[in-house]
Order: sequence, then structure tokens, then C-alpha cells
Amino acid sequence: MPLFESLLLGFGVGLSGALAPGPTLLATISGAVRHGPLVGGRVAAGHMLVEGFLAAALVLGIAPLVLSQQAMIGVVGGLALVGFGALTLLGARTATLTPTTGPERAGPFLAGVLTSLANPYFWLWWATIGGALLASSIASGPVDGLSFLAGHWSADLGWLLLVGIGVARGRTLLPDRGYRFLLGACGIGLVLLGLGYLGGAA
Repeated sequence: MPLFESLLLGFGVGLSGALAPGPTLLATISGAVRHGPLVGGRVAAGHMLVEGFLAAALVLGIAPLVLSQQAMIGVVGGLALVGFGALTLLGARTATLTPTTGPERAGPFLAGVLTSLANPYFWLWWATIGGALLASSIASGPVDGLSFLAGHWSADLGWLLLVGIGVARGRTLLPDRGYRFLLGACGIGLVLLGLGYLGGAA
């Protein structure tokens, strides 16, 4: 997989995950009211720390199998992408970026760590889509694997920063209709990408 393609793939798939409503996004929205416009960067840093350890563990476990099991990886990754794309489309119908407040539980960095660890979607994503796509990138070399992670993390960091800045300034980043449209487009993109992987593995 070419280096730039790995970067774009990581960014595109990472953005679909970052956009999805979940505890990490909610921690950013809530934290922006208390901690200011750059809270998203601190939440993202905690999230990326957990992902860094998880990605390293996956690489150590799957690296010996990557070159010999690319067809299986394509099937697993393709099915997971289609499934998560369908769930994203369903969730897009009621998604919102409306600011919320709640009791103070942790600082932004720790919130990023804890909300990642406590999110079943996060673990399922890395056990299927994340692991399969990371393995596919590694098959082209370690630099491609790092490029995939860089793209993925840039999507997380960029989106959470934008959300935090918007909320801290007293407005949502997008109206609900625009957010739902964007989330739905990501869902369709995941489904199409998954079908492409399944077609390539056939």
C-alpha cells in the first residue's frame, strides 16, 4: 500500500470513528465548558496514548501473520467496515453536537484515557477494523503502518479540537442537520470501502 494511500486511509477511517457519538466526544463537549477551547487536544492526547499501546500490542501479535494471511485480513476488515458503516448510518439519524454539562469527574487528558478504555465500540473497532487495516498497512512496511496511525490520529486530534473550540465559543461546530449528513456520508464511505476490501479478497 503506497505511503500516501495509508495516510489517507488512516485519516478517512479515523474521521468516521472520531465523528461517531461516544464518550470521548461527549467528554470533549462537556469539558470545553470548563477547560476552554483547546480541551479537545488534551482529550485526544489521552485517547491516542491508549491507542498507541493497543496498536503496539496488535503489531507485536499480528506482524508474523500479516504476509501469510492477507486474504483473511481483507475479509475480516471488509465485513467489519460494512457493519460499522451500517451502524454509523443508523446513529446518524439522531446524532447531535449540542453542548452538555455534567459533574466533574476527571481532567481532559485522563478523560480521554478513561473514556477510551470504557468504550466497547473502541475495543470492537480495534479488534476488527483497526487491526485489519493496520495489518494491511504493515504488509507494505513499517513506515506505511506508522503513516496509517498518523492519519488516524490527525483525524481524532483535528475533529476533537474543532469541537472543543466551537463549544467553548458558545456554539456548536455544526447544526445537527449538517452533523448528521456528515456522519451519514462517513457511514456510506465505510460500507463502500468494506465492499472494496471484500471484492479484493474474493
